[in-house]
Amino acid sequence: MDREKLKASRRWVVKIGSALVTARGRGLDHAAIAGWCAQIASLRADGHQIVLVSSGAVAEGMARLGLNKRPATIHGLQAAAAVGQMGLVRAYESAFAQHGIHAAQILLTHEDVSDRGRYLNARGTLKQLLEWGVVPVVNENDTVATDEIRLGDNDTLAALTVNLLEAELLVILTDQDGLFDADPRVSPAASLVREAELSDTRLLDMAQPSKGDFGSGGMRTKLTAALWAARSGAATVIAPGRAAGILQSIASGDAVGTLLKPVQNVMAARKRWIAGQLQVRGKLQLDDGAVRVLREQGRSLLPVGVRRAEGRFDRGDLVACVDAQGREVARGLANYSAAEAARLLGAPSTEIAARLGYPGEPELIHRDNLVLAT
Repeated sequence: MDREKLKASRRWVVKIGSALVTARGRGLDHAAIAGWCAQIASLRADGHQIVLVSSGAVAEGMARLGLNKRPATIHGLQAAAAVGQMGLVRAYESAFAQHGIHAAQILLTHEDVSDRGRYLNARGTLKQLLEWGVVPVVNENDTVATDEIRLGDNDTLAALTVNLLEAELLVILTDQDGLFDADPRVSPAASLVREAELSDTRLLDMAQPSKGDFGSGGMRTKLTAALWAARSGAATVIAPGRAAGILQSIASGDAVGTLLKPVQNVMAARKRWIAGQLQVRGKLQLDDGAVRVLREQGRSLLPVGVRRAEGRFDRGDLVACVDAQGREVARGLANYSAAEAARLLGAPSTEIAARLGYPGEPELIHRDNLVLAT
């Protein structure tokens, strides 16, 4: 997808980071929020569907409570998020109301997207809101979800939302001009990357992880989000959120920010759901033959190719498949528990009934429930 083709994209997920929303922790920047909401209203008038993923609950809570440093404990982060969420939602509701637009608050955890039923329910709700002309404002449910705050970046949530809705474009608004080939804070000669294909292995070297007092993550989390969004064929634009009319500029195909273009084949919806799960419950170590079969032939994983089972997992849980060096080859939903898998190591499918004492599936992971690592 090039800049010109961006004009044809209709369903967007727009993510706005904490540093922008809260003016570097000084409380919500209501003028900036009003500006983004006005741009979104204009995009909607042109036929776009917009889902907004907004950080800022923890940072706004810190400002309201007079905290100078991000809380170091999970309960502190959860309490700050609970206080800040009130102001964040009110700010977006008021700003969209100026344009006659209803907003809806959607709070998700990774459990909501790892459970198939809850995943489909969330998808249906978001699609209905878009059909009604509502702008969903999505955030992690920080007040109850411990893992999300520790992993803690809405870039990931935005990418999962792209996959959930099969959006065509992920826009990540940040306080930087885009992705640079080196850290511009320490390298004055760093150059802005205008466009790149996500298959370019140099991108990870360019994207440095970082953490600030009011947000979390860095360019590396944004690049990872772009890779995840590409699973549904979406492009990603990382752009300066404070630039005037930035969303209109992107919609017009202007050369702003960094455009990251997808190159991989689009995953089927069920495989996108599997790939989007973050809680890996166990690990299966494969022999070289099984690694080749998965990578080159796209077949199911049979017990005969598995050398070791680690972790505590049940049937249907997500497990990682690794090679002899521990590198992830694939991940998928197990047909057997960890105890059962341990009894089947190296067994041909014809021996499954004898080893378990009852007939079972011939595969440890069926190919329909298996996703290769990117």
